Amino acid sequence: MTIGIDEDFWRGRRVLLTGHTGFKGGWMSLWLERLGATVRGVALLPDSQPNLFEAARVAEALDSVIADVRDPDAMDAAVLDFAPSVVIHMAAQPLVRRGYEAPRETFATNLMGTVNLLDAVRRQPRPATTLIVTTDKVYENLEHGQAYREDDRLGGRDPYSASKACAELAVRAYFASFLEGVGVAVGVARAGNVIGGGDWARDRLLPDVLSTFARGEAAVLRNPAAVRPWQHVLEPLQGYLLAVQTLAASPASGLRAWNFGPDADGARPVGDVARIAAEMWGGDARLVERIDPSAPHEAGLLTLNSDLAKAELGWRPRLDLEQSVALTIDWWREALAGGDLRETTLAQIDRYVSSNAPVAAR
Repeated sequence: MTIGIDEDFWRGRRVLLTGHTGFKGGWMSLWLERLGATVRGVALLPDSQPNLFEAARVAEALDSVIADVRDPDAMDAAVLDFAPSVVIHMAAQPLVRRGYEAPRETFATNLMGTVNLLDAVRRQPRPATTLIVTTDKVYENLEHGQAYREDDRLGGRDPYSASKACAELAVRAYFASFLEGVGVAVGVARAGNVIGGGDWARDRLLPDVLSTFARGEAAVLRNPAAVRPWQHVLEPLQGYLLAVQTLAASPASGLRAWNFGPDADGARPVGDVARIAAEMWGGDARLVERIDPSAPHEAGLLTLNSDLAKAELGWRPRLDLEQSVALTIDWWREALAGGDLRETTLAQIDRYVSSNAPVAAR
């Protein structure tokens, strides 16, 4: 591979991945399969129909355990029985709006789910390199126009953001109290908004827009001016793999955190992303802006500084926004045509990690 990922490190590696039935977790599962890792996935059943887990036959890539991260006994059983050497925690309630609708569920999953996972990890007979995936929304977002760095203050105005910031405080406490000095390398990964094929969750921009175009209807934008750090799902996943390799190579390096976001031109308003998608989709694709003044608060501006990941991990974004949207549209066209979505997903992973060949057809 040409992007710093060491196939020899991953081949045969026992990896416990939470959240494998979700969008990002599904892509990660298939990438780990390509790398030859031995993977156990732990997650609830998918919460949408259709979903990537079933559409891309992700269960074929790993040992799939359906369990709730909120259940400490289930997490103990899943971790201690498997004895992983790497743990990647991606299970989450990942939606801001869902956080407003179900705040207790959001805190239980994102905070206590992380605590349950860490508690199982600390009681393993042998140390496991552990990466906890949170979000760019852990920062106290003052919307001042500056990109957030890893040492900026954590915060969270809404339940989702606050639950993720709380999870990071739990990681700090567990590391300082139980894991520091015993050979357990722990890292935190914070990523911006991701796009890509197979994201059927509620309130996702491109899935909502593209499915509306496919029906011949106009897509409604509810917050077109909000600026987000958009990136294809493979970009942060590349970072997570590199982060694990770096942590494993330096188990005594302490607790680390890295941002994974696009270069400056990837931080764009929702409306720009939707317009790019409409132009690429072609035909009679149309957009309508309809701002709901009663909608719950969501940040209007959020960007990340990823210099640390570039310097320490050798990570680089490989796709600009237009390429990321094109790759996503290619995937969705295959889905609409009834293509083999497992092979489509694996093919996009292969193109991404190959030498400088283009990963999108456009």
